[in-house]
Amino acid sequence: MDLDLTPERVRAEYEFVRERPIAPFITEVRRSLGEAFDTEVAPVDDEQYRTEVDTVFADGDRAVNAAALVAMLRALDVAGDYPGFVVDEFLGRELASTIAGGQPLALLAEATFHYADIHHHNDEGGAGLDDLDAALAAGFQTRLPGWSWTESESPFAVR
Repeated sequence: MDLDLTPERVRAEYEFVRERPIAPFITEVRRSLGEAFDTEVAPVDDEQYRTEVDTVFADGDRAVNAAALVAMLRALDVAGDYPGFVVDEFLGRELASTIAGGQPLALLAEATFHYADIHHHNDEGGAGLDDLDAALAAGFQTRLPGWSWTESESPFAVR
């Protein structure tokens, strides 16, 4: 795998991510988590997803890291299950965290990645593509609005 991270390569990975059909998967993850936590979470449409992809990749420092993780997951396939499970989980968790941003959203995205990953299977490519989609869903669903607790000020803010 060639992993030269040029501006052109970052743009190519951005375009790949932007065109992934992830919005329905985000909405399904949100619905399922909403049921688990007895709350309603707003669905996400393709336009919201693409706008947020644009935002993530407009930050050059975040974009180069996200592009590297995307490229590695796209290329990843491991003979046998367990060795691949470790590396694709690691890369997926890191991508979800990178997309979500700083704490506490990064940690929430990592936790959501594992939840999304066990509920998703993609026959499209190697072992890493499942984890790529789960990471995209987890990272973007975490940073997009729609959770009631993120829509108001924290009661823990010191003023």
